[in-house]
Amino acid sequence: MSQHYDVAVIGAGAAGMMCASVAGQRGKRVVLIDHAGKLAEKIRISGGGRCNFTNIDAAPQNFLSQNPHFCKSALSRYTPQDFLALMKRYRIGYHEKHKGQLFCDNSAEDIIGMLKAECNLGNVTWRMPCKVAVIGKDGERFRIETDSGTVTADSLVMATGGLSIPKIGATDFAYRVARQFELKLVEPRPGLVPLTFDPAAWQPLVALAGIALPVEVETGEKKNRGYFKEDLLFTHRGLSGPAILQISSFWQDGAALTINLAPETDIAEALIEGKSSSKKNLGNQLSQWLPSRLAEEWLLANKLKPDARVADMQDKSLRQLGTSINRWAITPNGSEGYRKAEVTLGGIDTRELSQQTMMANKVPGLHFIGEAVDVTGWLGGYNFQWAWASGVAAGQAV
Repeated sequence: MSQHYDVAVIGAGAAGMMCASVAGQRGKRVVLIDHAGKLAEKIRISGGGRCNFTNIDAAPQNFLSQNPHFCKSALSRYTPQDFLALMKRYRIGYHEKHKGQLFCDNSAEDIIGMLKAECNLGNVTWRMPCKVAVIGKDGERFRIETDSGTVTADSLVMATGGLSIPKIGATDFAYRVARQFELKLVEPRPGLVPLTFDPAAWQPLVALAGIALPVEVETGEKKNRGYFKEDLLFTHRGLSGPAILQISSFWQDGAALTINLAPETDIAEALIEGKSSSKKNLGNQLSQWLPSRLAEEWLLANKLKPDARVADMQDKSLRQLGTSINRWAITPNGSEGYRKAEVTLGGIDTRELSQQTMMANKVPGLHFIGEAVDVTGWLGGYNFQWAWASGVAAGQAV
């Protein structure tokens, strides 16, 4: 005996719970299905446990997609201020940390509890843990075979996310369903992820692991150019930190990164100007603009002696040193992959979907929301805002 609902939402994460709560509070009979035993693990671990739940400045230009205009409709209809109004109703405190990034004062559990309460206000039926075996379509109804029985629904919303962080249950289920219904995909790949380098080439820089500093980083050209001014972190295997996570979403295999390790200073000019008056050695002089350990190791990696006197250096050598710091060009050999990626780039091709309702144009009643879709935000709360906005768009339409 199957149970029938107006709406079945598969995936009880940020987008799925938002969609289910909106549809339920419109009077729809909604079932929310998830294979996990623990609710919304990705919300729980976000922002070091405090959930970077949105960015106050979120706008379409902060998102990557092969169809960049697609996200405008949903983002304009559900803004960060709308989510803050919801939090205010639940008296959840928050604060801004950096560049518009908003975090809970207390814990990510506050957001999870709020979304669960919103679903309960809409009388949403919960089925979790509950694994989906088969999805089919009988006429205008969707048939969902699960390990706890069959569910039928007039509308089906796929909110199962992407491939990032498999240890918390990420799967390619949304992509499989899209292929089943002959919808196109944009090839998925890890986004907001640390980058790695050829081990032999990186060996001279292994000693820099743990050093962090503000940098400028860029890659690509014209409309594919990415540029960020953020903190960089050296690791044993390569580069991480917000600057690298941001640029990783723009980086293409085989392309170089250009990194300015001293954004506020033209190093060559400063060293050459200082030759006549400085009695310092090269290591000490460079430590004015770089962390001292980085300054020393950088000189050694560039076959220069840290104890050499600046005054004795040739201008040509100082210019080469300055370029290596202000225009460091380095080509990654890959990334740390989905294991360390915060998001998945690519996914359901948005040209297959309605930007107003998130419904597949050629499969009436089938919607895709959140990270499963080819809309990926920058680091800093943007991806949660897309989850809320796309969830609301579908929740209002089903």
